[in-house]
Amino acid sequence: MFHDKVILKLFRRITPGVNPDLEIGRELTEHGDFSIVPQVAGAIEYRADSGNQYTLGVLHELVPNVGDAWKYALDELNRYFERVQSADTHELDEQPADDSSVANALADVSRRPLMELCAEEPPGLAQHMIGGFLSWAETLGQRVGELHVALARAAGSAFVPEPFTRLYQRSLYQSMRGQARGTLELLRAQAYRLSDVDREHVQQLLGCERTLYARFGELTHGRIEAQRIRCHGDLHLGQVLYTGKDFVIIDFEGEPERAVSERRIKASPLKDVAGMLRSFHYAAYAALRGQSHAPVQHSHVPIEQWANYWSAWVSAAFLRRYLATAKEGEFLPTDGRQLETLLRAYLLEKTLYELRYELNNRPDWVSIPLEGLGHYCGHTAEKTSI
Repeated sequence: MFHDKVILKLFRRITPGVNPDLEIGRELTEHGDFSIVPQVAGAIEYRADSGNQYTLGVLHELVPNVGDAWKYALDELNRYFERVQSADTHELDEQPADDSSVANALADVSRRPLMELCAEEPPGLAQHMIGGFLSWAETLGQRVGELHVALARAAGSAFVPEPFTRLYQRSLYQSMRGQARGTLELLRAQAYRLSDVDREHVQQLLGCERTLYARFGELTHGRIEAQRIRCHGDLHLGQVLYTGKDFVIIDFEGEPERAVSERRIKASPLKDVAGMLRSFHYAAYAALRGQSHAPVQHSHVPIEQWANYWSAWVSAAFLRRYLATAKEGEFLPTDGRQLETLLRAYLLEKTLYELRYELNNRPDWVSIPLEGLGHYCGHTAEKTSI
C-alpha cells in the first residue's frame, strides 16, 4: 500500500496472457465512471521475445472499507442467531408468517423454489429476524447486476457478448457432467473419513446420481436464448468490500488454478450469481459453527433450519434485485424455465466444486455442500426446483 491511496498486487503464479484483473479493471476504468470497482492506476507487464505477454502486477485505487462482505455477513449472522436464541416462542409466533407457526414457516421455506421466493416480499418473520441485511442483500444484487451490464456493454473487442449455441450448450453439459462424475468418484473413495451423519448424506446423494446428471442434461433440451459475457469468474462475499455505505467488487483475476486463457472465456453471468448465492449459504453455516454457546431451539425447530431460513430469504432478496437490474443488459433468458435451468446448473457446478475442496482440505465441513446438493438436486427425482 502507498500513502493510503493505491495498492499494488503482485501475482506469484504467472501464465501467458493479460490477467483478467488488469484487463477488466482497465476497461471499466477507461470507458466509464464506474465507482463499484477500484480504478486501475497502472500495471507491471512483461513482453517476451516470443510475443507472449505476462501480467506481473496491478496498481489499484485503494478503497477505504471496514472489511469484506464475508466478515460483514458473519457479524450480521451472529446478531441474527442471538435474536433467535433470545426470543421466546410466543414472541416469534406473533410475527406474521406464511404459516400459522414458526416451525411451519421455517420448514416451508426450505421446500419452496428460490425463483418462487424471489418473486415475493419477505414475510414479517424474515423482516423481524433478519432485519436490515435484507436491504443490503438487495443492494449487493443491484451492484452485481450493474457490473454485468457494464461488462456486456464494454467497448473492447474481447468483451463483445456472444450468443449461446447448441454446440456451446453441449460443451457446457459435458464439462459439468464430467466434473460431477469426478466429484462423486472422489466422494466414494473418501467417504470412510467422514462422520456417520455425513456418510448417511453421502449415500442419499449417491442415490440420486442419475437425477444429478439429468439436471445438467437439461442444458441440451433446446437452444437457450441467452448471451455469454465476460464475468468476474470467482465471485463470492470475500471478493466484495463493504465501505459502510455501499459495496465495491474486487479481484477479477478469476480462479487462480486455471490458465489465464481459460479465465477469459465468456460465460453466462449466472455463474457469478451462483457463486454469491452459495456464499450466503456458506456464511450461514460458518456463523452457526462459530457460535460459542450451544444454540437454543424453539418449538423443537433445529437451529439449522434458522440458518436455512436466513440463507433462503437473503438469497431471494439478492436475486430479486439482481434480475431487475440485469434485465437492462439483455443477456439473461427471458423464458423462466431457461433461466431456472441455467441457474440450477451453475449452482450444482459450484456446490460440487465446494464438495471437492472440502473433501481435500476440510472433511469436517462437507456437510455444507452436501446439504446444498440435496436441496438443488433432491434425493428423489421430484425434488428438483431451485
